[in-house]
Amino acid sequence: MTSAPHSASATAPRLTAVTLVLVLGVITTLLDTTIVNIALDHLHTSFHASIADTQWVVTAYLLAYVAVIPVSGWASERFGTRRVWMFSVAAFLLGSLLCGIAPSLGSLVGFRILQGIGGGMVMPVTITILTRAAGRERIGQAIATLGFMGQIAPILGPLIGGSIIDSIGWRWLFFVNLPICVTALVLAPLFLPVGHADSAHSLDILGFLLLTTGVVGVAYGVSQAAGIKGFAATGSWLPLAVGAAFIGAYTAYSLRAKRPALLDVRVFARRSFGLSSVITFVSGFSLYAMMFLLPLFYQQLRGNSVFATGLLLIPQGLGTMCFILVNKRLAGRIDTRLVIAGGVILAMIGTLPFALSGSTGGGALLLAGQFLQGFGNSAVSLPVMTLAFTGLSHAETPRGSAAFSVVQRVGAPFGVTVIAVILQSYLSGSNGSPEALGSAYSTTFWRVLILSAIPLLLAFFIKTSRTTPTA
Repeated sequence: MTSAPHSASATAPRLTAVTLVLVLGVITTLLDTTIVNIALDHLHTSFHASIADTQWVVTAYLLAYVAVIPVSGWASERFGTRRVWMFSVAAFLLGSLLCGIAPSLGSLVGFRILQGIGGGMVMPVTITILTRAAGRERIGQAIATLGFMGQIAPILGPLIGGSIIDSIGWRWLFFVNLPICVTALVLAPLFLPVGHADSAHSLDILGFLLLTTGVVGVAYGVSQAAGIKGFAATGSWLPLAVGAAFIGAYTAYSLRAKRPALLDVRVFARRSFGLSSVITFVSGFSLYAMMFLLPLFYQQLRGNSVFATGLLLIPQGLGTMCFILVNKRLAGRIDTRLVIAGGVILAMIGTLPFALSGSTGGGALLLAGQFLQGFGNSAVSLPVMTLAFTGLSHAETPRGSAAFSVVQRVGAPFGVTVIAVILQSYLSGSNGSPEALGSAYSTTFWRVLILSAIPLLLAFFIKTSRTTPTA
């Protein structure tokens, strides 16, 4: 099968084929974080290592992941999107294989870096390929596919990870990626468009050093804020400050640069892209925070197993799917601002049962609340992501995708860490009784509810438009 020209959108059947191949590459990287996170306690025991040392299995992956995002846009333009995408999936595949056979914790951490390099480039390059193949008129359909996977992965992760740990051992947490990645690499040359490669694009070394140092510094600072002192700990605020300074220096440098910047900061000045990025960032306080809180709520407070928790989280995924089906019917009839605002309100209503519950009872209300959260959060994240990319030209898409991915990968853990610090402060002040634990979680859920209102306020600053089809 021949590849479509890089400048033209794909036909409907070809877009379906492109989407399926891209999803194969993306799904493993999205599931990886949650699958590995729930195995940290098991790894800590298996390697007879401290919890602090074991945490580097997650931290090393995160830092490598965010470090390569800024360069993904340049790489797509320099070598072509399909070639870069296949390299990224192959790097993730090799990293997964090596992680699965790692003989020690140190080697596992090292191989996680390779895995993170591949995983970090997969998503922004996927967005570039998919939005270009879809064209403006079908960009909502493309974004819905990625958005659905982005929200369903944290729900399936504990279920899959728990099953693997309980049955065949931790090494299969990584081996499970292999057949999926191999299939993606076999199908990619047949269905993915080649993408334009321009050898004239040379890497901006200074911009790369400034931006990568800044993003990695911020990501590391956020990852170190989950302790007792939170962001007040030197290990947190110092790298955050250094990272912010480097990002500021890169912004000033890129605005003065005569050639295309590594990551185009000017796209944030556009109303649709800028507001979408801000809403995506602050959603870390609600959407991603709930993904972090709910497994802990069910396991620590309710005493459920990892596998049972995965089953209890299924209503969120059902809510996501229902929004996609409803939005397809209502596309073009409702102002996007109202869709986003309504989604925020539904997600807030869905949080109420958790804020009001204790250690027992209310199971049906909790499940209904999760359904509303899945529906509401999808009504926020999918239209917002669609708005961000609708205003980008064909040439701006690679670097715009990288910019948006940076916002996502920094905003999500930042919001989660803020909520984690809040929860930790209440837990440390409790006596460990079920009533005290229930009060700590309840108060934290109320904080999430309050912070959820921020996207509600921002929604009304979005330019009036009608929703686009997302399924």
